[in-house]
Amino acid sequence: MSVAVETFGFLMAAVGLLMQGLTLRHSSWRVSTVHGNVITTNTIFENLWHSCATDSLGVYNCWEFPSMLALSGYIQACRAIMITAILLGSLGFLLGMVGMRCTNLGNMPTSRKAKLAATAGALHILTGFCGMVAISWYAFNITRDFFDPLYPGTKYELGPALYLGWSAALLSILGGVCLFSSCCCPPEDDLAPRIWLPSKTSQTVKKSSGLTVHLRSTASDASKDNDSNFGQYGKNAYV
Repeated sequence: MSVAVETFGFLMAAVGLLMQGLTLRHSSWRVSTVHGNVITTNTIFENLWHSCATDSLGVYNCWEFPSMLALSGYIQACRAIMITAILLGSLGFLLGMVGMRCTNLGNMPTSRKAKLAATAGALHILTGFCGMVAISWYAFNITRDFFDPLYPGTKYELGPALYLGWSAALLSILGGVCLFSSCCCPPEDDLAPRIWLPSKTSQTVKKSSGLTVHLRSTASDASKDNDSNFGQYGKNAYV
């Protein structure tokens, strides 16, 4: 995997984490609908923490939810999931800064940096998944109440914060996939050509084998010389 893809994934994950934080603080998770109303005097918009009402003159008042235990269960769950997503994304952001190959902190080996980058990618994928679950669960409850003809309360529509949250979750997942793919490719250090150095055992074996061959050749030469001398001696003896 090239350094450019890794850097691009880190930037996408960082932007996704920033958008997750903006989504959590956004005031318009759901907005009261004007469908079926003849005269609209005010508009209500809510998020996970407070509710606001604005009139036709643009003056609005906000108040926090009085009790956490009095809230619906899905709102409390969405709070916990979104906070968990931001914590996981923050940890993945820190690990990604250390594990990227374009950064150099403490002369860390490339193999360890690849593992940190892969861990950061997995955390960013979890961040996007948690954000997607929270946003989709909240949107499901809005649409269920909207299409329920027997629902007695105020009906709402999807607010702009939900679309921002879906976009943030997708960016976090795509950035995490780019970072996590670094563990599938060998580091650059492993791709470097290796120089083979003979070991001491192989050198000893080669020396011993060479010595044996030399001794055999010397012995054969000596035997040839003896045979030739013996032949010459025999001929001279009979002259």
